[in-house]
Amino acid sequence: MTRPQPPISPAMAGAVDLSALKQRPQSGAAPAGVGTEITEANFQQEVLARSNQIPVVVLLWSPRSAACAELGETLATLAESAAGRWALASVNVDAEPRLAQSFGVEAVPTVLAIGAGQPLTGFQGAQPAAELQQWLDSLLDAVAGKLDGVPAESGAEEAPVDPAVARARAHLDAGDFDAALQAYQDVLADDPGHEEARGAVRQIGFVQRAGTRPADAVAVADAAPDDIEAALAAADVELLHQDAAAAFDRLIALVRRTAGDDRATVRTRLIELFELFDPADPVVITGRRNLANALY
Repeated sequence: MTRPQPPISPAMAGAVDLSALKQRPQSGAAPAGVGTEITEANFQQEVLARSNQIPVVVLLWSPRSAACAELGETLATLAESAAGRWALASVNVDAEPRLAQSFGVEAVPTVLAIGAGQPLTGFQGAQPAAELQQWLDSLLDAVAGKLDGVPAESGAEEAPVDPAVARARAHLDAGDFDAALQAYQDVLADDPGHEEARGAVRQIGFVQRAGTRPADAVAVADAAPDDIEAALAAADVELLHQDAAAAFDRLIALVRRTAGDDRATVRTRLIELFELFDPADPVVITGRRNLANALY
């Protein structure tokens, strides 16, 4: 990515829960005026929660890069004139390497837009103010009517949260995924149709598993295309890096080359990965169609 691109459908909707990155705060001051400084400690509140209201534009930067400071100043100026229609935040990739890794940062500066807790679009490198404004306009058009907006001040009380759900959320916010998983499973035991709990169980399971995969999983699988375990690991890594199409294509190709129990294993995992997404997402629709073709 070298130039801003129009926002795309968040292909990873629900697949990678960015709230997996809410733990130890680290140091590192953001360039002057460049939005809220994001650490693992405030990521949930300042990026995920806030992006349910308005898009959050995140500048991933390094104090070692002069281009970062230049881009940051331009974004800060645009944010000031945006009248609260979007929020600006910044991540020092040197101080927050886990956040940088989760965003798939390959170079700085990198800019990513987050909406409803999911990556929407982004670009790398410094850009002229006019092109940045066009990119921001496209972003706002893409999310129009899809986010909650900043709530108006009122005396209305929010509906009470189920204590069991509140406990599960608290564990998740604290980064205790084992406890969060158990808590959400307890919610499902009482209410098997609970949408939040069902989605959380799938996401936590994926994040926990994908987090154990080796960094070279894709290369290993490419070198041994018929190794089922290697392919499953590579698909997890590709999803974690927002490349759903590659993950699905990898497993569908393996479905074509296998039979019996091996084919059932790959098919079952592929369906599990589909379920991490909105079923109406084009990447899932294409994946399911290709799987059907591979099977029949």
